[in-house]
Amino acid sequence: MDDFQLLIDLHKNANRQGPGGDAESEKALNLAMIDRTAPLKIADIGCGTGASTLLLARLLDARITAVDFLQDFLDVLEGRAERMGLSDKITTVCCSMDNLPFGDEEYDVIWSEGSIYNIGFEKGVKDWKRFLKTGGMIVVSEITWLTADRPSGLQEYWKNEYPEIDMASSKIDILENNGYSPVAYFVLPEHCWLDNYYRPMQDGFEAFLKRNGNSEKAQAIVNAEKKEIALYEKYKAQYSYGVYIARKLV
Repeated sequence: MDDFQLLIDLHKNANRQGPGGDAESEKALNLAMIDRTAPLKIADIGCGTGASTLLLARLLDARITAVDFLQDFLDVLEGRAERMGLSDKITTVCCSMDNLPFGDEEYDVIWSEGSIYNIGFEKGVKDWKRFLKTGGMIVVSEITWLTADRPSGLQEYWKNEYPEIDMASSKIDILENNGYSPVAYFVLPEHCWLDNYYRPMQDGFEAFLKRNGNSEKAQAIVNAEKKEIALYEKYKAQYSYGVYIARKLV
């Protein structure tokens, strides 16, 4: 099994493939002032196994297009939706987020938790804007520096992992310079990282290694995840995911 398939195997049975939480998703929904009774069209881009998709389907009168480039994740989402009685509100689309098969001004809301980094924050908000109706809302979470000064080792690690990591002010500037009016911003709290993402992952390491014969490749993936977890535990006051909520102006 190659590294990519190993990563899928590690993450596909998790509720979340990145930091987040149902309470925080609902907070974003409230801050966006989205009418829960309106018949909305929503695109959840980079949905993973569907934690936010299912929450939105449960809380809103909406038709949701759930997009991910991994069919394995979408299969899990479809199974969860069926068990929850939400299948009629969700359509899955397996494609890359930089080649979306959407029409201009098709959606009332674009939602993307912990995944826009795959194409970059600026490219994402630029490219996806045309799919939003005028006055529509974009809700994205993006890894964000919380302090102006960082230890060099931390700075180097995240610049290597994601060169677009920056302060919230820079992300808000990008939104303002690309035809959006920022509405709200907040930082994901610690439990979204530890309780909802890292601890469940850690609990699955042993079974993951066993499934994959304790191979060197599998062990290398576990070691990399352990390094990232240790880094967050040490420097959690200096970075997190920021949740950015903005309205399309024109």
